[in-house]
Amino acid sequence: MSRQLPVVDLSLASGADADRARLRDSLHSAAHDVGFFQLVGHGIDQSEIDRLFGVTKAFFALPDEDRLAISNLNSPHFRGYTRIGHELTGGRSDWRDQLDVGAERPARIPGPDEPAYLWLQGPNQWPAALPELRTVVLDWIDRLSAVAHRLLHELLASLGAPPDFYDEAFADPHLHLKLVRYPGRAPDGADQGVGAHKDYGFLTLLLQDEIGGLQVQREDGEFHDVPPIPGAFVVNLGELLEVATNGYLVATNHRVVSPPAAVERYSIPFFYNPNLDTVVRPLPFAHASTAPGVTTDPSNPLFAEYGHNELKGWLRAHPRVAERHHAALLATS
Repeated sequence: MSRQLPVVDLSLASGADADRARLRDSLHSAAHDVGFFQLVGHGIDQSEIDRLFGVTKAFFALPDEDRLAISNLNSPHFRGYTRIGHELTGGRSDWRDQLDVGAERPARIPGPDEPAYLWLQGPNQWPAALPELRTVVLDWIDRLSAVAHRLLHELLASLGAPPDFYDEAFADPHLHLKLVRYPGRAPDGADQGVGAHKDYGFLTLLLQDEIGGLQVQREDGEFHDVPPIPGAFVVNLGELLEVATNGYLVATNHRVVSPPAAVERYSIPFFYNPNLDTVVRPLPFAHASTAPGVTTDPSNPLFAEYGHNELKGWLRAHPRVAERHHAALLATS
């Protein structure tokens, strides 16, 4: 089943008053009604996209030993390569492999009186056999951070809120990028590329190839395909924006269905999230009185401090890393 997402043109932000009004109307509607949209006019040109996909495919074409040399099992910060089937969503294995990258920082080991989520700060792991990957990926994180910052300002303005309301929360943002390969169906025929879930941060900007497989749950309760638009980012809102607006903006369930056997799909999601110690302030906006309240999931309670949600997600999704490096956290969670 296919039902196209709204398309938002960010270049209208640089236009005349009427153009900016059109942008904000489309953003408001997409974020309030769907929680997902396709973003065009973002200023990232096709040569940059091709360069990133090129190094992504080169990485997954490396011999197993080169990728496994930077296994995330080596990293208490959950950085590095994850083998096919070793990440879980909803307690079930996702049939994909991936490289997880974040802001490049020194290793952080929390002290006894510091929050455990500080483990999420640390260095990345890079393949020695593909040195150009580091430059291309870190450049991409910088480029997408600027796009996401601009988009967040426009989104807040579309609600009648101060555009810079969350700037302090993003003074030291927790940035995260995945390079992902879906290598066809699992041998048992299961089609869970990634199980249904919501993102728990602010904004996700996804670059997908032409194969497709992403599905979004719409208001009819059905999961609808998201046909790729060349050069567009698929943007979705995370649970923190739902919390910040008391449910006026929606975080929406989505999943990935594995491509057919012998067909590979590549995607590159970028997660734009606030400082780990952020406690999200309620957003003052024009429609606050009509907000329906935040949806709740007893199996996935949200903590006030963002970093606790992020750490909880990593511990659940990567149990092998958690068991190796964070057994004490598992014992108390």
